[in-house]
Amino acid sequence: MSLYKVTAELSAIDAAYIAGLIDGEGTVTLCRKHKNENRQLAVTISNTEQALLDYVLAKVVAGKITKKKTVQSHHTPSLTYAIYNRQALSLLKQITPYLRTYKRHRAEYILQHYLNVTPRNGKYSKELLDARKQFEENVLNILPAKNPTK
Repeated sequence: MSLYKVTAELSAIDAAYIAGLIDGEGTVTLCRKHKNENRQLAVTISNTEQALLDYVLAKVVAGKITKKKTVQSHHTPSLTYAIYNRQALSLLKQITPYLRTYKRHRAEYILQHYLNVTPRNGKYSKELLDARKQFEENVLNILPAKNPTK
């Protein structure tokens, strides 16, 4: 039994479907919730279909769905499913083989290095903090390939 909250075990079909949603409508990134904090691992899917995100939440059994503010009256209300930190890591372990975009490279790098640079107690030595900053930079520099000019 794990000491940390983890996601439900997904079938191969569900893992592939969720990976497709993340490839098309989602992110695999590191973000800050507060100004002076280290970035946190975040996996998100944004969509206008509540039922779609409810399906993801029901299958993963972790994360949450939030409503996004509509700026213009003609915009369709949008929602975001988000999962963070070790729960997101648990999800990435299951879906990474099915990702087909640059998000796969990010996920693989995160799976390889995240736990080494993220102490559970949040206490960083100078060396570990430097390694963490380099990790964040490396992850955020994994970007989509640019389309070649014709």
